[in-house]
Amino acid sequence: MNIQEYISSGILESYALGEVTEAERASVEQALKKYPEIREELQKVEETLEIVASATAIQPAAHVKEKIMSTIKTAKPEAKIISLTGEQPFWKYATAASIAIALFSSYMAFQYRQLWKADSTELAQIKSENQRMAEDYNVVNQKLDKIQGDLSVMESIAFTKVVMKGTANDTNALASVYWNSSTQEVFLSIQQLKAISKDNQFQLWAIVNGKPVDAGVFDLNFAGLQKMKNINGAVAFAVTIEPRGGKENPTMETMQVIGSVATNPS
Repeated sequence: MNIQEYISSGILESYALGEVTEAERASVEQALKKYPEIREELQKVEETLEIVASATAIQPAAHVKEKIMSTIKTAKPEAKIISLTGEQPFWKYATAASIAIALFSSYMAFQYRQLWKADSTELAQIKSENQRMAEDYNVVNQKLDKIQGDLSVMESIAFTKVVMKGTANDTNALASVYWNSSTQEVFLSIQQLKAISKDNQFQLWAIVNGKPVDAGVFDLNFAGLQKMKNINGAVAFAVTIEPRGGKENPTMETMQVIGSVATNPS
Protein backbone atom coordinates (compact mmCIF):
# COMPACT_ATOMS: atom_id res chain seq x y z
CA MET A 1 0.00 0.00 0.00
CA ASN A 2 1.16 3.54 -0.81
CA ILE A 3 0.51 5.06 2.62
CA GLN A 4 0.85 8.71 1.57
CA GLU A 5 -1.52 8.18 -1.35
CA TYR A 6 -4.00 6.44 0.97
CA ILE A 7 -3.84 9.32 3.48
CA SER A 8 -4.18 11.93 0.71
CA SER A 9 -7.30 10.23 -0.67
CA GLY A 10 -9.49 11.77 2.07
CA ILE A 11 -10.80 8.41 3.31
CA LEU A 12 -9.62 9.08 6.88
CA GLU A 13 -11.61 12.34 7.06
CA SER A 14 -14.67 10.48 5.74
CA TYR A 15 -14.14 7.68 8.28
CA ALA A 16 -13.85 10.15 11.18
CA LEU A 17 -17.06 11.89 10.04
CA GLY A 18 -18.94 8.60 9.54
CA GLU A 19 -19.27 9.18 5.78
CA VAL A 20 -18.14 5.71 4.69
CA THR A 21 -19.81 2.49 3.66
CA GLU A 22 -19.45 -0.68 5.73
CA ALA A 23 -16.92 -2.02 3.23
CA GLU A 24 -14.87 1.17 3.42
CA ARG A 25 -15.06 1.16 7.23
CA ALA A 26 -13.73 -2.41 7.36
CA SER A 27 -10.95 -1.47 4.94
CA VAL A 28 -9.91 1.55 7.02
CA GLU A 29 -9.93 -0.43 10.27
CA GLN A 30 -7.77 -3.12 8.67
CA ALA A 31 -5.30 -0.44 7.52
CA LEU A 32 -5.27 1.08 11.02
CA LYS A 33 -4.20 -2.26 12.47
CA LYS A 34 -1.36 -2.70 9.99
CA TYR A 35 0.10 0.79 9.58
CA PRO A 36 1.07 3.08 12.52
CA GLU A 37 1.40 6.04 10.12
CA ILE A 38 -2.28 5.77 9.25
CA ARG A 39 -3.22 5.51 12.95
CA GLU A 40 -1.25 8.68 13.68
CA GLU A 41 -2.90 10.54 10.80
CA LEU A 42 -6.39 9.46 11.92
CA GLN A 43 -5.60 10.67 15.44
CA LYS A 44 -4.68 14.11 14.02
CA VAL A 45 -7.92 14.20 12.02
CA GLU A 46 -10.00 13.24 15.07
CA GLU A 47 -8.24 15.80 17.27
CA THR A 48 -8.96 18.51 14.71
CA LEU A 49 -12.65 17.62 14.48
CA GLU A 50 -12.92 17.35 18.27
CA ILE A 51 -11.51 20.84 18.68
CA VAL A 52 -13.94 22.19 16.11
CA ALA A 53 -16.91 20.41 17.69
CA SER A 54 -16.02 21.66 21.18
CA ALA A 55 -15.56 25.22 19.99
CA THR A 56 -18.90 25.34 18.16
CA ALA A 57 -20.93 23.51 20.83
CA ILE A 58 -23.85 25.36 22.43
CA GLN A 59 -24.84 24.62 26.04
CA PRO A 60 -28.58 23.70 26.10
CA ALA A 61 -30.96 24.85 28.80
CA ALA A 62 -31.61 22.49 31.74
CA HIS A 63 -35.20 21.72 30.70
CA VAL A 64 -33.98 20.64 27.25
CA LYS A 65 -31.73 17.99 28.77
CA GLU A 66 -34.58 16.70 30.96
CA LYS A 67 -36.89 16.44 27.96
CA ILE A 68 -34.27 14.58 25.89
CA MET A 69 -33.54 12.10 28.69
CA SER A 70 -37.25 11.45 29.13
CA THR A 71 -37.67 10.84 25.41
CA ILE A 72 -34.71 8.43 25.33
CA LYS A 73 -36.23 6.30 28.10
CA THR A 74 -39.57 5.90 26.31
CA ALA A 75 -38.63 5.90 22.65
CA LYS A 76 -37.51 2.84 20.72
CA PRO A 77 -34.18 3.32 18.91
CA GLU A 78 -34.53 3.51 15.18
CA ALA A 79 -31.60 3.66 12.82
CA LYS A 80 -31.79 5.56 9.58
CA ILE A 81 -29.40 4.35 6.93
CA ILE A 82 -28.65 6.40 3.84
CA SER A 83 -27.14 4.31 1.09
CA LEU A 84 -24.17 5.79 -0.75
CA THR A 85 -24.01 2.92 -3.24
CA GLY A 86 -23.20 4.12 -6.70
CA GLU A 87 -21.60 7.42 -5.70
CA GLN A 88 -18.10 8.13 -6.91
CA PRO A 89 -15.52 7.92 -4.03
CA PHE A 90 -14.10 11.27 -5.17
CA TRP A 91 -17.42 12.95 -4.41
CA LYS A 92 -17.81 11.24 -1.02
CA TYR A 93 -14.37 12.41 0.04
CA ALA A 94 -15.08 15.87 -1.32
CA THR A 95 -18.32 15.99 0.72
CA ALA A 96 -16.44 15.00 3.89
CA ALA A 97 -13.82 17.66 3.24
CA SER A 98 -16.56 20.28 2.66
CA ILE A 99 -18.10 19.44 6.05
CA ALA A 100 -14.70 19.87 7.69
CA ILE A 101 -14.33 23.30 6.06
CA ALA A 102 -17.78 24.37 7.27
CA LEU A 103 -17.00 23.27 10.81
CA PHE A 104 -13.67 25.06 10.67
CA SER A 105 -15.33 28.32 9.58
CA SER A 106 -17.69 28.20 12.58
CA TYR A 107 -14.77 27.49 14.88
CA MET A 108 -12.78 30.48 13.60
CA ALA A 109 -15.74 32.85 14.12
CA PHE A 110 -16.11 31.64 17.72
CA GLN A 111 -12.40 31.96 18.50
CA TYR A 112 -12.03 35.51 17.23
CA ARG A 113 -15.06 36.57 19.28
CA GLN A 114 -13.21 35.38 22.40
CA LEU A 115 -9.90 37.12 21.69
CA TRP A 116 -10.79 40.43 23.37
CA LYS A 117 -11.33 38.81 26.80
CA ALA A 118 -8.45 36.31 26.80
CA ASP A 119 -5.37 36.93 28.94
CA SER A 120 -1.90 36.80 27.39
CA THR A 121 -1.47 33.07 27.96
CA GLU A 122 -4.85 32.15 26.53
CA LEU A 123 -4.29 34.51 23.63
CA ALA A 124 -1.02 32.79 22.75
CA GLN A 125 -2.72 29.39 22.90
CA ILE A 126 -5.56 30.57 20.69
CA LYS A 127 -3.16 32.05 18.14
CA SER A 128 -1.17 28.82 18.06
CA GLU A 129 -4.33 26.74 17.68
CA ASN A 130 -5.65 29.05 14.97
CA GLN A 131 -2.41 28.66 13.05
CA ARG A 132 -2.65 24.87 13.23
CA MET A 133 -6.30 24.93 12.19
CA ALA A 134 -5.51 27.30 9.32
CA GLU A 135 -2.87 24.87 8.09
CA ASP A 136 -5.38 22.00 8.31
CA TYR A 137 -7.89 24.12 6.41
CA ASN A 138 -5.38 24.81 3.64
CA VAL A 139 -4.62 21.10 3.31
CA VAL A 140 -8.31 20.23 3.00
CA ASN A 141 -8.88 23.07 0.54
CA GLN A 142 -5.93 21.97 -1.60
CA LYS A 143 -7.27 18.41 -1.64
CA LEU A 144 -10.65 19.68 -2.84
CA ASP A 145 -9.03 21.77 -5.58
CA LYS A 146 -6.93 18.78 -6.68
CA ILE A 147 -9.97 16.46 -6.78
CA GLN A 148 -12.01 18.98 -8.79
CA GLY A 149 -9.13 19.57 -11.21
CA ASP A 150 -8.58 15.84 -11.74
CA LEU A 151 -12.29 15.23 -12.31
CA SER A 152 -12.48 18.01 -14.89
CA VAL A 153 -9.71 16.30 -16.88
CA MET A 154 -11.14 12.77 -16.58
CA GLU A 155 -14.65 13.86 -17.55
CA SER A 156 -13.60 16.16 -20.42
CA ILE A 157 -14.30 14.91 -23.94
CA ALA A 158 -11.22 16.85 -25.07
CA PHE A 159 -9.00 14.27 -23.34
CA THR A 160 -8.43 10.78 -24.71
CA LYS A 161 -7.89 8.10 -22.08
CA VAL A 162 -5.09 5.70 -22.96
CA VAL A 163 -5.02 2.55 -20.81
CA MET A 164 -1.50 1.12 -20.44
CA LYS A 165 -1.49 -2.56 -19.48
CA GLY A 166 1.29 -4.60 -17.90
CA THR A 167 4.04 -6.31 -19.87
CA ALA A 168 5.85 -9.57 -19.13
CA ASN A 169 7.97 -7.63 -16.62
CA ASP A 170 4.88 -7.02 -14.47
CA THR A 171 1.62 -8.49 -15.74
CA ASN A 172 -0.35 -6.87 -12.90
CA ALA A 173 0.88 -3.37 -13.70
CA LEU A 174 -1.74 -0.86 -14.85
CA ALA A 175 -1.65 2.88 -15.55
CA SER A 176 -3.53 5.42 -17.66
CA VAL A 177 -2.76 8.58 -19.60
CA TYR A 178 -5.24 11.39 -20.30
CA TRP A 179 -4.02 13.17 -23.46
CA ASN A 180 -5.44 16.26 -25.12
CA SER A 181 -4.30 16.16 -28.76
CA SER A 182 -5.22 19.84 -29.25
CA THR A 183 -3.45 21.38 -26.26
CA GLN A 184 -0.89 18.52 -26.15
CA GLU A 185 -1.44 18.21 -22.35
CA VAL A 186 -0.68 14.85 -20.73
CA PHE A 187 -1.87 13.68 -17.31
CA LEU A 188 -0.78 10.38 -15.74
CA SER A 189 -2.80 8.12 -13.43
CA ILE A 190 -1.25 5.11 -11.67
CA GLN A 191 -3.44 2.15 -10.74
CA GLN A 192 -0.72 -0.42 -10.03
CA LEU A 193 3.07 -0.22 -10.34
CA LYS A 194 5.57 -2.09 -8.19
CA ALA A 195 7.98 -0.19 -5.95
CA ILE A 196 11.50 0.37 -7.28
CA SER A 197 14.90 1.43 -5.91
CA LYS A 198 15.43 5.05 -4.85
CA ASP A 199 18.22 5.19 -7.43
CA ASN A 200 15.65 4.70 -10.20
CA GLN A 201 12.56 6.45 -11.50
CA PHE A 202 9.72 5.57 -13.80
CA GLN A 203 9.78 7.38 -17.15
CA LEU A 204 6.79 7.99 -19.40
CA TRP A 205 7.33 7.76 -23.15
CA ALA A 206 5.14 8.72 -26.10
CA ILE A 207 5.55 7.03 -29.48
CA VAL A 208 5.59 9.81 -32.10
CA ASN A 209 6.35 9.09 -35.76
CA GLY A 210 7.67 5.68 -34.79
CA LYS A 211 10.13 7.05 -32.20
CA PRO A 212 9.96 7.26 -28.37
CA VAL A 213 9.68 10.81 -27.00
CA ASP A 214 10.37 11.63 -23.34
CA ALA A 215 7.17 12.63 -21.50
CA GLY A 216 8.78 13.01 -18.06
CA VAL A 217 9.91 11.01 -15.04
CA PHE A 218 7.88 10.29 -11.91
CA ASP A 219 7.82 8.48 -8.56
CA LEU A 220 4.86 6.78 -6.88
CA ASN A 221 4.34 9.53 -4.29
CA PHE A 222 1.32 11.25 -5.85
CA ALA A 223 -2.43 10.74 -5.72
CA GLY A 224 -4.93 11.34 -8.51
CA LEU A 225 -3.43 12.74 -11.71
CA GLN A 226 0.08 14.04 -12.32
CA LYS A 227 0.87 16.56 -15.07
CA MET A 228 3.56 15.32 -17.46
CA LYS A 229 5.33 16.91 -20.43
CA ASN A 230 3.22 18.06 -23.37
CA ILE A 231 3.18 15.66 -26.32
CA ASN A 232 2.14 16.21 -29.95
CA GLY A 233 1.09 13.46 -32.35
CA ALA A 234 1.31 10.42 -30.04
CA VAL A 235 0.08 7.02 -31.19
CA ALA A 236 1.00 5.15 -27.98
CA PHE A 237 2.38 5.63 -24.47
CA ALA A 238 4.62 3.40 -22.32
CA VAL A 239 6.46 3.43 -18.99
CA THR A 240 9.98 2.12 -18.35
CA ILE A 241 12.29 2.05 -15.32
CA GLU A 242 15.33 4.29 -15.74
CA PRO A 243 18.14 5.75 -13.59
CA ARG A 244 16.93 8.68 -11.47
CA GLY A 245 16.55 11.73 -13.69
CA GLY A 246 15.65 9.66 -16.76
CA LYS A 247 17.38 8.96 -20.05
CA GLU A 248 17.23 10.24 -23.63
CA ASN A 249 16.28 6.80 -24.93
CA PRO A 250 14.16 4.14 -23.18
CA THR A 251 15.52 0.91 -21.73
CA MET A 252 13.09 -1.36 -23.55
CA GLU A 253 13.79 -4.43 -21.41
CA THR A 254 12.46 -2.58 -18.32
CA MET A 255 9.11 -1.59 -19.88
CA GLN A 256 6.31 -1.95 -17.31
CA VAL A 257 3.16 -0.88 -19.21
CA ILE A 258 2.18 0.14 -22.74
CA GLY A 259 -1.03 1.25 -24.47
CA SER A 260 -2.10 2.56 -27.86
CA VAL A 261 -4.09 5.73 -28.49
CA ALA A 262 -7.56 4.82 -29.75
CA THR A 263 -8.39 6.18 -33.18
CA ASN A 264 -11.87 7.20 -34.22
CA PRO A 265 -13.27 5.07 -37.03
CA SER A 266 -13.70 6.93 -40.30
